[in-house]
Amino acid sequence: MSIVKINAIAVGEGKGEELEKRFAQRAGEVEDQPGFEGFELLRPVEGEDRYFVYTRWDSEESFQAWVNSPAFERGHRHAASNKSDGTVAHGSAILGFEVAIKTEGNKA
Repeated sequence: MSIVKINAIAVGEGKGEELEKRFAQRAGEVEDQPGFEGFELLRPVEGEDRYFVYTRWDSEESFQAWVNSPAFERGHRHAASNKSDGTVAHGSAILGFEVAIKTEGNKA
């Protein structure tokens, strides 16, 4: 069964658009990684002010291989060097889950 990793990112006031832009610029870094199953960047709209970076993997080993990969380093190095609008995130926490039940909607 899949595992889910969520990076809960505290974002500075008015910096959400810049965070989204930076993630869009990194698009493609994770999609070809072995064991990668999905990615979503979740924008807070109620009940929470942090952004959530949701990734799904086939195993903990696949996730760890990504974290230790050159692609991961490239993506995060690019984000760190992109200081056009200053610091965007000011804290994060990684949450881990196993998928216990999964359903899919109709794709018609």
